[in-house]
Amino acid sequence: MKLGIDAQKLPEAVKRGPLASLDHVRELGLGGLFFTTVLDMSPTLDKVELRDIRAKADELGLYLESGVGKINPYCSAEAPEFRAIGDGDIILGFSRMIEAGAAIGCRELWVSPGNFKSEYRGRLANDRFRTDVTWEEQLLAIEKVLLKLAPVARANGVHLNMETHDEITSFEILRLIEKIGEDCMGVVFDTANGLQHAEHPVFAAKRVAPHVRQTHVKDAYVGRAPGGLDFQTRPVGGGIVDFGSILPILATANPDLNFSLEVAASVEDKPRKANPRQCIQIDDPIWRAGHPDLNAEELDAYIAMVDAYEKRVTSGEIPDWEAYEASQYGYPTYEKQSYGYKESVIFIKDSARYVESICAENGISLSSPATKRQAA
Repeated sequence: MKLGIDAQKLPEAVKRGPLASLDHVRELGLGGLFFTTVLDMSPTLDKVELRDIRAKADELGLYLESGVGKINPYCSAEAPEFRAIGDGDIILGFSRMIEAGAAIGCRELWVSPGNFKSEYRGRLANDRFRTDVTWEEQLLAIEKVLLKLAPVARANGVHLNMETHDEITSFEILRLIEKIGEDCMGVVFDTANGLQHAEHPVFAAKRVAPHVRQTHVKDAYVGRAPGGLDFQTRPVGGGIVDFGSILPILATANPDLNFSLEVAASVEDKPRKANPRQCIQIDDPIWRAGHPDLNAEELDAYIAMVDAYEKRVTSGEIPDWEAYEASQYGYPTYEKQSYGYKESVIFIKDSARYVESICAENGISLSSPATKRQAA
């Protein structure tokens, strides 16, 4: 197992490009890089460029992971590059990406069911609650796309791994795997996204562990606020997620799994949208009706987890939303956009050290060049 990072959250990844980003990952003492899609490595799927990236990763002893993209047809217009790489045929575009990934040994490929739009507050930030199409209709459309791609995945020895993303629940992903086939479909387990569905992270980890083939490792503050619960990304170990329970579950199910940090992106790379607060509208009747799989046992455990975390916040052990915004990671005023390169590197190093400590405590063998990491 190795500890790396999602390329979208690696500071200066676009500026440096894929090859230099691999060097950057090594300099940060991390063990690999997860490019969100194959197009992030080469927008034209150039075979030479892709082989060079593979060779560089191998030379540095880094894992290399990637993905295909967001396969919800109702979101396709928001990512025209997927249709373009297929010369107008989006299924061909996805197929070409699968083949290009497999050609360089990337056979675990991320897929996602939608987009989260942080400029909107509450449930309307989430494609699950679109008003032009129901979530059930979107799930059916996603299933149809996966069925079209399944033969291509099988022919190339690939798994299309659905992320436990902001829109989809772990229950729904498992039903998709049943329909598509576990021989060509798996899970990218995001350790914090399920919180937005009131899924308890440990419950969710146990549910999906047999199918987890890639990860996004992140943590979050969850606390009561007007309209529901605030959700705010935190360094791993500083939030509500119980990594001491989750990482052993994942490692036991898949000893070859890589842990990819998904940290808060630097505002120099991704300027913040107008609405900084993410709200989980857990008490809203529409929100509740939109989560029919949520059962009383798990909801009770989730609320107990929030209550226990709130006590730590009240005691001053954990900074609340506002205090965190003014910290070394946060933004003293939203307009100043002060969370830049330096702050994001601190975030990464703090998160990495915490994951390494949990792995060491639980006897999880983690092959990572941590000894080269300088103190933040």
